[in-house]
Formats: sequence, C-alpha cells, structure tokens
Amino acid sequence: MRSEEQRRLLGQFIRSHREGLTPDLPTARRRTPGLRREELAARAGIGATWCAWIEQGRDVSVSPEALRRLAMALALTPAERAYLFELAGRRDPDAPAPSAAADAPEALHAMVGLIAHPAYGLDRLWNACCWNEAARQLFAPWLEGDGPHNLLRYVFTQDAARALIPDWENRATRLLAEFRADYGRALDDPRALALVEGLKAESPFFAEVWDRQAVVAREGGLRGFVHPAQGLIAYRQHTLHPTERSDYKLVVLVPSEE
Repeated sequence: MRSEEQRRLLGQFIRSHREGLTPDLPTARRRTPGLRREELAARAGIGATWCAWIEQGRDVSVSPEALRRLAMALALTPAERAYLFELAGRRDPDAPAPSAAADAPEALHAMVGLIAHPAYGLDRLWNACCWNEAARQLFAPWLEGDGPHNLLRYVFTQDAARALIPDWENRATRLLAEFRADYGRALDDPRALALVEGLKAESPFFAEVWDRQAVVAREGGLRGFVHPAQGLIAYRQHTLHPTERSDYKLVVLVPSEE
C-alpha cells in the first residue's frame, strides 16, 4: 500500500510534467501552463476526475495499464517512467525481461577483481556471477565447479556450508528472509519461482523457513566462519549495488578482529 508521502509525490510528479507539455491546439489565452487535466486525461484515455484525484494525492487505485497510458501521454523518459511506477507501487508491464546472470555489469566484474579481500557479485536470483580468489578460498565448494553457483542452494543443501557457518540455522533463516525481499521484485521472472520450488523440494528446512513469510532488508555486520584450514575467522560484510543494474549486488568481506 502506498504511503501518504508516495501519493503526494506521485501527484506532484504528474502535475509538474503535465504543466510542461505543449497543448495539441494552443489557444491565445490560457491561465495555466501546459496541458489542462482534462486534456491529459483525454490523451491517456482516463477519467478527468480520476486524474485530478491522483494529482491531489488521494488514495485511489492505479492499475499498471492506466499508468502505462499516463506515461505515454506525459512523454516520460525511461528513468521518469520507472520513477512513476515506483511511486505508484506498480510493475511496469513494458519493463524489459530480466537478463541472464551472464549479463552482469562490467563494473561489477572490475570491482571484484580489484578487491584483495573476499568479494563476489550476485545476480537477482543470488547466483554468483563473479568472484575473486579470496572468495573462492573461503567459500569452496560453492564457488568451484560448474554453475550456477546459487548462494541459497549452497547454504541450504551443502554440508560444507553447515560446517563453515557458525549458528548455521539462524544465519540461514536470516539469509532467506533477505532473499524474500528481492524475490518480491522478481515475481515476473519464472526462474525465481523455479528456484524456490526446487529448493523447497530439496531442503525441508528451506520449505519450513520459506513458509514463515519473514522479510528483512539485507544488512551488513559481523560474519564469522570456521574455515577448514584457517579456523575461526571474522569479517565485516558490506553489500553495494551497481548504479546501472540495481538488481545485482557486490558483496565484500573485510577482515575484522572482533
């Protein structure tokens, strides 16, 4: 459900862009700049009253199709259109299909290669799309062999993960709650559903935790590991998103003395 602030910003955004448009049939005298609400409504094929209510920040339901017509009528750029749908809390029906993991941003590959500490990139399904040698040494066998190197499948189905991660049950539960926050933005990707259904079949604990419906934001913090060669080691985890592809993540683990 959209907040009052989101509705207010949505109304201001539409009004501002409406007032910046040139009327189809300019007249000699107009008391307001740009298009009138009635003219925008006619361009978009929606009701003028409904258009007014949106601009006034009222709590009205806005369908993706109506937003699509509004975006076209307002001649929005791709960035402006994405902002419109974000404020309205809707998915753009014309958004491009999700890219495969092989299409990871070049900047992500470059950053991972420049970092001395364990670092890796995750795609929208939490498959590792790139990693450095320090990460491979820490997370073998997750980052060895053939792909897709899915982090959830590693944590929930590999005995090596249970041995590496202290307090495995709580860490795995937290990890899945973080993934669900991303899953809500990937419902248009059939691969996301296939991943979840497959893991529910492979791991009874995954199925149990998934059904709890917990959702949390991904946060950094202290992460401990029991490495087979190095023993107990600790890192501070940091997660960043590339500007050009915010559905990808750069995860860096900085050694900690804590």
